[in-house]
Amino acid sequence: MFNNKKKKDQNYISASESRRISRENRKITREFEKKRERKHVDPSEYTTKMHDENNVVEFDNLHTYFFTDIGTVKSVDGVTFDVPIGKTVGIVGESGCGKSVTSLSLMQLVQRPTGQIVEGQIRFNDGETVYDIAQTPTNVMQKIRGNKIAMIFQEPMTTLNPIFRIGMQLDEVLELHYPDWDKEKIKARTIEMLGLVGIANAEGVYKMYPHELSGGMRQRVCIAMALMCSPRLIIADEPTTALDVTIQAQILDLLRQLKDKINSSIMLITHDLGVIAEMADYVVVMYAGRIVEKGTVHDIFNNPSHPYTIGLMNSKPVVGKKVDELYCIPGKVPNPVAMPNYCYFRDRCEMRTEHCDGEYPPVIQLSETHQCSCYRYLDYLNKKKGE
Repeated sequence: MFNNKKKKDQNYISASESRRISRENRKITREFEKKRERKHVDPSEYTTKMHDENNVVEFDNLHTYFFTDIGTVKSVDGVTFDVPIGKTVGIVGESGCGKSVTSLSLMQLVQRPTGQIVEGQIRFNDGETVYDIAQTPTNVMQKIRGNKIAMIFQEPMTTLNPIFRIGMQLDEVLELHYPDWDKEKIKARTIEMLGLVGIANAEGVYKMYPHELSGGMRQRVCIAMALMCSPRLIIADEPTTALDVTIQAQILDLLRQLKDKINSSIMLITHDLGVIAEMADYVVVMYAGRIVEKGTVHDIFNNPSHPYTIGLMNSKPVVGKKVDELYCIPGKVPNPVAMPNYCYFRDRCEMRTEHCDGEYPPVIQLSETHQCSCYRYLDYLNKKKGE
């Protein structure tokens, strides 16, 4: 006999419960949208001061949530880190850890109205004014996005519009931010930028469509588009994912040269630890919406401390080392709608201690530049309290 009685499943949600959640979410997101779309907002509401004048961006306890029909997804859950002027900060972690959502929060490109910045500050220094991006209204943000902060997206074929020529798409950036420029000046600047990113036949590419270019050429066009206005900050979201190794090296070398040429900072988002080691000055390791470890590139690669960081390092293939099977971090990421109240990595961790059954671990300062959230370093915390 089959048991027709419905078993209670913690992952099951009824239609009526889903409707209730939707109604509540609409009320919450409507309030955020009203605030975001206000006109003639007093600048004192969205301008602030940097905690450290040597930083171009300061993320301070950032929370970005997605209000879905099955519950609230805390994609970014209390992220705090800085991007110093003229430096490259690498953000690394598995897919879904919150890397891209952090960068999209800075650009105010999170999918709305479902996605919202609900708490925290993102302080951005454009050289003259310091904005709190989390409070900046849409009409002001349009003057910052693409001008002071630019983004190189992950897949150039979907970034570029297939029905418009390359020149028209790049010209549009300058037309938006420099409305007083004439067409000849805009075209000259576009061709100059195409040449700057290593495209030899700049005038020919100006007239081409995206499908006529190779993957590497399209990525160079996207880099040119991001650098059109000489931004203070470049966000590179997996800029070399779809490219072969030789082109990857060329693109990374190009980014490094252009950063120094226009005196910009870079937020580099990637899965590739090799790219991080080559490009970054500082490293932020994210897991399930939180930062588990951060420090200089020397700190992270010479002294990886969090079990998750150690697992990522062990997963990396090493040239000249023969192994039967690459290491893989066991287990899976917890359900983002119902995150546990203990360390998010606990159930996958191979270095658990008796303290791991407690609440989420605090941030522990291992050195002046190195931080880690793990109970394995409680002696550092206790020593600091004793002092």
